[in-house]
Amino acid sequence: MLSSQQASTVQPRDHTAADSHDHIQVRGARENNLKGVSLDIPKRRLTVFTGVSGSGKSSLVFDTIAAESRRLIDETYTAFVQGFMPSLSRPDVDALHNLSAAIIVDQERMGANARSTVGTATDAHTMLRIIFSRAAEPHVGTASAFSFNMAEGMCPACEGLGRTSEVDVDAVVDRKLSLNEGAIKLPGFAVDSWSWQVVAGSGLFDPAVKLTDFTAQQWDDLLYKPATKLKYGNSNFTYEGLIPRVKRSYLGKDRESMQSAARAFADRAITQATCTACGGARLNEAALSARIQGHNIADCSAMQINDLADFVRGIDSPNVGPVLEGLRSTLDSLVEIGLGYLSLDRESATLSGGEAQRVKMVRHLNSSLTDVTYVFDEPTAGLHPHDIQRMNRLLLALCDTGNTVLVVEHKPETIAIADHVVDLGPGAGTAGGEVCYSGNLHGLRRSETLTGRYLDHRVGLRERIRTPSGWLPIRNANLHNLRDVSVDLPLGVLTVVTGVAGSGKSSLIHGHVAGRDGVVVADQSPIRGSRRSNPATYTGVLDPIRAAFAKANGVKPGLFSANSEGACPGCKGIGLIYTDLVMMAGVSSVCEQCEGRRFTPEVLTYELRGKNISEVLEMPISEARDFFRTGQAGVILDRLVAVGLGYLGLGQPLTTLSGGERQRLKLAVNMAKNGTTYVLDEPTTGLHLADVDQLLSLLDRLVEDGNTVIVIEHHQAVMAHADWIVDLGPGAGHDGGQVVFTGTPAELVADGTSLTAVHLRDYVSRS
Repeated sequence: MLSSQQASTVQPRDHTAADSHDHIQVRGARENNLKGVSLDIPKRRLTVFTGVSGSGKSSLVFDTIAAESRRLIDETYTAFVQGFMPSLSRPDVDALHNLSAAIIVDQERMGANARSTVGTATDAHTMLRIIFSRAAEPHVGTASAFSFNMAEGMCPACEGLGRTSEVDVDAVVDRKLSLNEGAIKLPGFAVDSWSWQVVAGSGLFDPAVKLTDFTAQQWDDLLYKPATKLKYGNSNFTYEGLIPRVKRSYLGKDRESMQSAARAFADRAITQATCTACGGARLNEAALSARIQGHNIADCSAMQINDLADFVRGIDSPNVGPVLEGLRSTLDSLVEIGLGYLSLDRESATLSGGEAQRVKMVRHLNSSLTDVTYVFDEPTAGLHPHDIQRMNRLLLALCDTGNTVLVVEHKPETIAIADHVVDLGPGAGTAGGEVCYSGNLHGLRRSETLTGRYLDHRVGLRERIRTPSGWLPIRNANLHNLRDVSVDLPLGVLTVVTGVAGSGKSSLIHGHVAGRDGVVVADQSPIRGSRRSNPATYTGVLDPIRAAFAKANGVKPGLFSANSEGACPGCKGIGLIYTDLVMMAGVSSVCEQCEGRRFTPEVLTYELRGKNISEVLEMPISEARDFFRTGQAGVILDRLVAVGLGYLGLGQPLTTLSGGERQRLKLAVNMAKNGTTYVLDEPTTGLHLADVDQLLSLLDRLVEDGNTVIVIEHHQAVMAHADWIVDLGPGAGHDGGQVVFTGTPAELVADGTSLTAVHLRDYVSRS
């Protein structure tokens, strides 16, 4: 408590100084490629960060501002609690002032947990369970009785998964062979291997007899016998049938973490079937017997969210009034954010990156928190121009409630609503990392920056439409929401398949084109591989690089592999030491033994034209292309530069790549194949306005080399540049699934009535 003397000396606050607290002040940021960036970002405003891919946007917004906010919040906990939390290092920045709590809403997929759904991720299913526990007839119990993740509610046959796993016996054994001839097709069961000897030496059957000649008992013992202690000769061992062994070793395991042979076997041998006991509803009979207005909870979870919102509005039950109000608000938010075509039982792992980000966003739309910093990573990814308008309204609504919104974005529609724009560049990688412009939209247009010059750039309709060399027919397509769709896709030209989010584009192309002979799919899905994988290993360019180092130094190529004998023994060639914190996020730190260079000191003494292997792997791809001008390495690196990945590090872990970068990497690997049909899924994701022109040139090059290119895309520049357009709709979910237009872009602009036609017509009118 202040004494009277102290109190008399306390001066009133000078509110004229408050202006300095109205900005996030960044001073001397050097994270990743940032070159001592200093700037002021207005608080309680919408700021959009622009710049070419790799210019430093994410380094500034996510790795500096958001990361320091999180670290400072963690420091408010006691030392005891912090001991159980991951240790976050301070970003490389001189000073950050006036930060508020940062909430990151990114495009990271929501995990592969089959028990996570849109309903569980948004808490909508929890509220629905409470409503059914109190308002449904007959009464069957508390809210947990309606949960497929709890014993009280789950179907006992499938344990709440809605499906069962079946093992294909013919993928496990070859009936025409004997054990001695290699009848067991399981990985690790080669003839004379230890696992094989346990089966062949069990005494249960003659290993020289073909499986087709086994008795019924022998066949049952080989495949289904439970783990049993056996004695054969002087040995005691445990014998287990092949099918129980497969289920124990493969079911419930993350296939991405399996070795390639095991993963291939699992993909081939294990199939999923709808649970016959619950019909895929996941719940037991008691839970499914309770109904509201004729619908059980599984019916409600399977409804489109916009239909469910209408159904819930019709429920009149005073004893669950507050819960009903909360559920209505959540469902209306999902509809407003453009996800009304989803259902609550949709598994989270099946959502696209853009859908996942919008599901996460729902949690914050009705939050009572203010003065929070929300950080978004391309919130318009996967959105049709019609849906971008709704997303813009939501971003502005977050600002209007007193929050600071920071958005990394390339779409001009979102840049146009910004209160403040920060443009980074001028290039990517080492050529970026500087603030090229900071100010309002009017000033950006007048600036000489790349973004300023391209902000009003428009691609015109093609003057010459290429003639198809043939047609690829799709007949009576009914996957997901498709309504008996029949359409012919032209060959030898550039076709854009478009329509609002959820209209059926992916169902049509991935479901009925991908998988055909000669079709290469380059999408944004994660690339299989460990944290050791990088562009050099994935594309195969590391092999000629290792060979060049070996030849120049008269040693074995294996020395120059971080996965082989040249690897640093401390980190096993990763360059980082990973600490698993079990229930919390793991922590990584630079290996002290090799200082992150991944190789042994001996290997680093070997050089090629003045560079060691670690220095080469640290090069941006464009620099590596200049270093390896000829041979196989030069060819592969040329393709990587052609797809716009010159700024990536040659040894950069694949786990750090965005969806768009992964897609372009896959495309580079497949570009050597001619006479192919290429399917690309939203290739403009993550691309700056100026880079879209480069992408269009690349697509033209693929077509001119004799390929067919089919692009699922919303970007009007790609639509305008296409030879042919297939437009699906008219809406999303059960309001879509129809071809509403097929023809040239000029015909769509002239005569089309769909949402796509409206927006493309507006786009080309301003070109």
